[in-house]
Amino acid sequence: MSQRNLTRLHLSERDLDFLVDTAHPEAKDQYRLRQVIKEDEGFRDSFIEDERVFRRVVANEEVFLRISATLFFEILLRRTVKDLKELSFTLEKTSTMKIPVFDTKEVVELLAKKSLLQYLADMLSSFTKIESYTVLFPFRQGSWRQIRFSDLDLFSLMRLCEVVEDEHKLAFYKRVADICLFILGIFPDYAEREYRYPLSGQLRPQLRGRVRIGPEEYEKEGRKFYGMAAEHPSAKELELSEVF
Repeated sequence: MSQRNLTRLHLSERDLDFLVDTAHPEAKDQYRLRQVIKEDEGFRDSFIEDERVFRRVVANEEVFLRISATLFFEILLRRTVKDLKELSFTLEKTSTMKIPVFDTKEVVELLAKKSLLQYLADMLSSFTKIESYTVLFPFRQGSWRQIRFSDLDLFSLMRLCEVVEDEHKLAFYKRVADICLFILGIFPDYAEREYRYPLSGQLRPQLRGRVRIGPEEYEKEGRKFYGMAAEHPSAKELELSEVF
């Protein structure tokens, strides 16, 4: 789990090839064009928002073989902002219906903050591949205990936040909060279904070794851990405090 400055997302060589080949295939000096994309932020963004780039991304089922996951999500997020400007409401899903919410102006203003949009693109890309880690902790005097966990294991990560050294806590705070946001934003039905029976609405029983929490708890923990991440000294150095 990395912690890095996300004020400007890195474009890989494959990303640059894709953008230039799609938006300006007729360019004679493609090397120079790639350099300008790297150096000029406005120029870079104009390529990512190009209609031809978006159409090629959604039409190509094997697009992940051509570009990074981070660029993929940045393209979709920027397109979302463009589409929302033409709408008056978004749809809020519940377990039984979709409710129109007249909040597009606020959503557009939020995503207009480049640092936030790029954070979301990076966060979404991090869930395309789940990593496993092994950490050693002192257990008894003269002995160590090995703990293995994945970066989608919410409750293991929350426990690890209590024992890792302060200098490493930011990455764990961030990941816990990101998981809460990801589940509520992308899979809200999962959070509700795992917590209570869909037909009766009754709470599911807590099973030994398995903790169940509902959507409200996901939101509460997400706010809590983003708050702790914002206050961590490294967040200011990485220019992430405001984003958190």
